[in-house]
Amino acid sequence: MNQTGSGTMPWNADYFPPSMRHLSEPARHKAIEIANALLAEGMDEGRAIRIAIAKAREWAQHHGLPARDDE
Repeated sequence: MNQTGSGTMPWNADYFPPSMRHLSEPARHKAIEIANALLAEGMDEGRAIRIAIAKAREWAQHHGLPARDDE
């Protein structure tokens, strides 16, 4: 996958990890934002994805938004 430190964000609304597919659109955008920030800090990709999904779910619930696209 892309190397961090290249100045480019590896994920966006059109290209994101398959594990984020089940998230609602707002939660997925937040997860992408969080994961990219964690990668920029040098975190391992797999760990960044897991943390980003968990935090995006919390964020969605806190804002009264669905966390999954089937909610």
